[in-house]
Amino acid sequence: MEHNGFTLWFTGLSGAGKTTLARGAEAILRERGMKGEVLDGDIIRQNLSKGLGFSKEDRDANIKRIGFVCKLLTRNGVVAVGSAISPYRAVRDFVRQEIGNFVEVYVKCPLDILIERDVKGLYKKALSGEIKNFTGSSDPYEEPLNPEVVVDTSLERPEESIAKIIARLEELEYVPPAPQGEVYSAEELKAVEGRLHELGYI
Repeated sequence: MEHNGFTLWFTGLSGAGKTTLARGAEAILRERGMKGEVLDGDIIRQNLSKGLGFSKEDRDANIKRIGFVCKLLTRNGVVAVGSAISPYRAVRDFVRQEIGNFVEVYVKCPLDILIERDVKGLYKKALSGEIKNFTGSSDPYEEPLNPEVVVDTSLERPEESIAKIIARLEELEYVPPAPQGEVYSAEELKAVEGRLHELGYI
């Protein structure tokens, strides 16, 4: 069965759980016979956006580059799963407009929980002024106004957030429903567990 491409765009602060949810959602999409590709913000920075800093202009350039790749994939029937802080609303809206088939997932998590979870201590360093231009501390994060999906990783387990995202994609008719109306099939559960295990969550 031929599926249309679309972009599933995860935005949220550092450490909120974007990559975990992106990988888990992609595992389910593959189980349902769709081609998916995760474009992780950190990995893109090391490759496609090497040399860019963290000024507003450089951040916007980075997001536009990720958006451009998502657009190419979407146009060719692939599900592009973008996972990047993407702090500025205007550039996210620009990417949405460029791509067309675009689903924004806001991965929400309160700052105090992110600081608690932060194994690298980046938030503490940013708050003490050691790290400059850190989103959520010295740099702003503009919350999406009308995202298609909002998940709160301080209240939901990863699999609950993933189930919410998949259910919304089914509602929007981007994704075929699971067999016999299940949330996940046995294969999908195995795929999600594998992804979460790889990322050290279970």
